[in-house]
Amino acid sequence: MKDADVQLAGVVKESIVDGPGFRFVVFAQGCPHRCPGCHNPETHLRLGGTFYSVTDLIDMYQTSSLQRGITLSGGEPFLQAAPFAILAKKVKELSGDVITYTGYTYTHLKKLAEEDEAIRNLLEETDLLIDGPFILKLRSLNLPFRGSSNQTLIALSKEGEYLKQEIELL
Repeated sequence: MKDADVQLAGVVKESIVDGPGFRFVVFAQGCPHRCPGCHNPETHLRLGGTFYSVTDLIDMYQTSSLQRGITLSGGEPFLQAAPFAILAKKVKELSGDVITYTGYTYTHLKKLAEEDEAIRNLLEETDLLIDGPFILKLRSLNLPFRGSSNQTLIALSKEGEYLKQEIELL
């Protein structure tokens, strides 16, 4: 089986600002939302970034024994749902958890998942979904790991429930 490639704007090997604990963070290249005030506007264009194989990303993930899990950020991870689902599954096989940020709402993603197996697979591999576009007039500096008050924490697994509870206690 050929290794899947994913187009990224960047990788942070050990972050403490993209979810609880030390996290391996990948920033998807490409985003259709283009939210005014976006924290990562360099990720908007589909052109650009660097291609990584899922195998190379897993190798990078494993170089730190401190990792609690992976955060899929953006850009928009669901534009590359197939390789991100594979990456998320492999991280979970290594006992990591998976947080996925998206500018889509969970309701919209569930509708897309009815027709799109890759989106369905990424949702299935995600423990905690942080959904919704960044809305500048709803910006909040008091919400851990979210930029605006419309963005919600949605637990998609038991591990996601733990992550959500941990964030809500901050």
